[in-house]
Amino acid sequence: MTTMTNASVREFKMPDVGEGLTEAEILKWYVQPGDTVTDGQVVCEVETAKAAVELPIPYDGVVRALHFPEGTTVDVGTSIIAVEVAGGAAPAAGAPAAETEPAPAPQEPQEPKAEGSGRQPVLVGYGVATSATRRRPRKAAPEAPAGQAAVSVQAELNGRTPAPEPVAEPAAARQRPLAKPPVRKLAKDLGIDLATVIPTGPDGIITREDVHAAVSATQAPEPEVQTPAPAPAAPAAAPAPASYDTARETRIPVKGVRKATAAAMVGSAFTAPHVTEFVTVDVTRTMKLVEELKEDKEFSGLRMNPLLLIAKALLVAIRRNPEINASWDEAAQEIVVKHYVNLGIAAATPRGLIVPNIKDAHAKTLPQLAESLGELVSTAREGKTSPSAMQGGTVTITNVGVFGVDTGTPILNPGESAILAVGAIKPQPWVHKGKVKPRQVTTLALSFDHRLVDGELGSKVLADVAAILEQPKRLITWA
Repeated sequence: MTTMTNASVREFKMPDVGEGLTEAEILKWYVQPGDTVTDGQVVCEVETAKAAVELPIPYDGVVRALHFPEGTTVDVGTSIIAVEVAGGAAPAAGAPAAETEPAPAPQEPQEPKAEGSGRQPVLVGYGVATSATRRRPRKAAPEAPAGQAAVSVQAELNGRTPAPEPVAEPAAARQRPLAKPPVRKLAKDLGIDLATVIPTGPDGIITREDVHAAVSATQAPEPEVQTPAPAPAAPAAAPAPASYDTARETRIPVKGVRKATAAAMVGSAFTAPHVTEFVTVDVTRTMKLVEELKEDKEFSGLRMNPLLLIAKALLVAIRRNPEINASWDEAAQEIVVKHYVNLGIAAATPRGLIVPNIKDAHAKTLPQLAESLGELVSTAREGKTSPSAMQGGTVTITNVGVFGVDTGTPILNPGESAILAVGAIKPQPWVHKGKVKPRQVTTLALSFDHRLVDGELGSKVLADVAAILEQPKRLITWA
């Protein structure tokens, strides 16, 4: 640690908040230069390839500079914030050490050092990337007194002229509209000031619909952009539908969860030979059982839906056919049969598709499974799913029926051998007890890795799930 006369500056580096992740995007800063921070205080929210995570600072001090603006993707191990620690005090007990660098020189801001062979500790429980990090080059900063250097870096990133002294901005001035990077890009393309947009998203987040509403509001009385009249010889173009964006195209950066999902799906589709089988089943009795469970005191306060019984049916089918719950070890040329089930549930979120899983789902009773399923869905909707919740899955369910889709051919989650897709449940004419009657019907699709699951095993599992949903009393006799 480098000690100054009265204070020292500590550089807090981007930690590896998952297992082997190399980069993360800064979604939101909760502090600004001049703010006082304390050990354990959350200073920013970042998004990795697996989830959004809040980062706490591991020591007390005053923020000197934020090295990157919101929306920037930063390599693990790169310094993201400089904090001045009074008297060079060491971090509080139990807090990990962070590299301390001297105050920025009056000349060009220094690039952060790459990770060497020595291990640099970061936040407790976080790993450290072993490869060298990289930084995008920045323009040379103009000469300034040493006390202004850190502020100059921040001002350069924000495109502003640095203030004479690092004076904290008023709280009202620091407040910034909450919006995701793609929404900010859309607003910029449409010429909309986010400060004028009324947010309707959770926790005051501005959505794409809010931006479009702001465009409509500004254009309704008097368009701000005057469109030149077409040349006399040119035919008049047909007006675009009202729902179209005023911009011809919108480009959304592929990063974070969406980028990781895309890579995983491509790898899975072109590594594991997929086979998909389908079965259409009468689930009228299952739907009746769901209604009965809603009135059962044992399930009071728990969310009852068909997905719960479908999950239980799949768990029973796996118990009867354990070889389906396996993975292919290419390096060892072995099939690894799992004697536990971490049941993944595919969830569509604003940040993309994620697949958190219920740990040891095979050992849970129906009420316990209902509670775990409810917590999983709520956490995913709030965008608070942790990286650990998405690791170690063994088999997955994807419910495409909630979108009104009858069925599909799901792609395996990497490292798993089977995934069950559930279609929409709706009344259809069905032969029941020799007569055509309206019944609640759905279509199930099971995709499996044909390297370790043959047609017989896949068919048995799918048939067992269908049989249970048609006659849910089998849950008692087969479980």
